[in-house]
Amino acid sequence: MTDYDAFKDLIENQIPYNKYVGMKLLALEPGMCKLCIPYSDNLVGDARRKAIHGGVISTLVDTCGGFTVWAASGIADRISTIDLRVDYLKPAIGCDLVAEGHIKLHGNRVGNAHVQVYAKGEPQSVLAEGRAVYNIRKARKH
Repeated sequence: MTDYDAFKDLIENQIPYNKYVGMKLLALEPGMCKLCIPYSDNLVGDARRKAIHGGVISTLVDTCGGFTVWAASGIADRISTIDLRVDYLKPAIGCDLVAEGHIKLHGNRVGNAHVQVYAKGEPQSVLAEGRAVYNIRKARKH
């Protein structure tokens, strides 16, 4: 199994919440990750306008940022969130969500990623932006 396949399996199958929201890996390379969550009525936080709940968006930002850093580190390392900030710029109304993350810093112990969330097919119209800091725990070498 390649690292890409292992990351894909982690994102789509091994994390129960990701599986519940239908999260899919669209692209992954060291320092870049792109994920999608398809629209579902189960994800709505404002039923009057079918706006997706902010918690779903923050989950997408955190997961995308974490895997952005993790892909730059390697599958054997461990990544955990230290800090997460999400700015909600526009409501996500009845749309599939795409998050694209890029690494801003990758050190020995800490990584930083910036993530933008937009409606599928509309990358010019950013719905939310996130910045996150992750702890990097290097795998022990034997």
